[in-house]
Amino acid sequence: MALEMKVPSPGESITEVEIAQWLVEDGDYVTKDQAIAEVDSDKATLELPAEESGIITLKAEEGDAVAVGQVVCLIDTDAAKPEGGGDEPVEKTPKVEEKKAVVATPATPAKTETYATGTASPAAKKVLAEKGINTSQVQGTGRDGRITKEDAIKATPSMGTPGPGQRGESRSKLSMLRRKVAERLVSVKNETAMLTTFNEVDMQPIFDLRKQYKENFKSKHGVGLGFMSFFTLACVRALKMYPSVNSMIDGKEMISYDFQDISIAVSGPKGLMVPVIRNAENLSFRGVESEVKRLAIRAREGQITVDEMTGGTFTITNGGVFGSMLSTPIINPPQSAILGMHNIVERPIVREGQIVVAPIMYVALSYDHRIIDGKESVGFLVAVKEALENPEELLMNNNINKALEM
Repeated sequence: MALEMKVPSPGESITEVEIAQWLVEDGDYVTKDQAIAEVDSDKATLELPAEESGIITLKAEEGDAVAVGQVVCLIDTDAAKPEGGGDEPVEKTPKVEEKKAVVATPATPAKTETYATGTASPAAKKVLAEKGINTSQVQGTGRDGRITKEDAIKATPSMGTPGPGQRGESRSKLSMLRRKVAERLVSVKNETAMLTTFNEVDMQPIFDLRKQYKENFKSKHGVGLGFMSFFTLACVRALKMYPSVNSMIDGKEMISYDFQDISIAVSGPKGLMVPVIRNAENLSFRGVESEVKRLAIRAREGQITVDEMTGGTFTITNGGVFGSMLSTPIINPPQSAILGMHNIVERPIVREGQIVVAPIMYVALSYDHRIIDGKESVGFLVAVKEALENPEELLMNNNINKALEM
């Protein structure tokens, strides 16, 4: 019996996916639940498992856009499993190359040229080599078109003349995920009143806390005490203080949330993924770090689901891991604001009237000015700065051991 395998729905509002890669070949024997293909939706890349065991017949090509519910392959469940093959694919019968008769054609007479045409004298070759000019770029004026030393000296490549290096190019189709990301980024720029405000954070207090507690924290909880827990909890505090930053526009209405679902931008094999930390307001430092680690691993291994990337109310992105000093992050729609972290650099600052060197991070908040006023955006970023520069009081309630569950 031939079982028709149809594209399952990867999530709400998704009506089409793209066959990113077949993991098996036409005619292979597949086993039930074996991953047979990777499919791209506009939100994530997912694996398609075989519904039954048998010989597979592919009905779609890599790169094809297929509707949810469309048949993409057939599985012959009555086919016998190959002997000794285990889960190995069925061996294909090698194609027999057809012998083609060789038809002799008369040789085309070569164009008559002298031995000197297009050649350069030893002296000319040396000059051209020093200039990085190919002999084909020089018109010789010597006997029979020979390139003389004088020709070589006069030869000057124009600014647009290609050099001797390779100048190849390649063309590849953008994945559905990348195309959707591109569309969303353009729509954000065109459909929101996006502005960005900046500030700087003295990271020395967090450096001191991590230096003192990170080893015990890791040995007890199995995760590192990173910067993300401090930034996430600082944002949770600021979002409670400025609820408009934790809001979204829906037509003519503004939706505000009494919970904080923080989206964390993670670089994955298929591009940027933004998994969500649910109810971050209920999490401790250990809880945030554990969730960040879990989601980051799932994103990088391509196991993240659409549900895990849907429903965030605010986003944090960290360009500092790639060396970014300062940037204007783009809002993650339909959210209204995003915080950008950057690299930490030792800079001179004034502290208590003295010039000192401190680890400084520039932070940026991009926001939708349609529902977030300048006063609120600046106040929000200042609240984040205050919490990061005084974490013991504002994030740990003056009880470090309890906050870190030591």
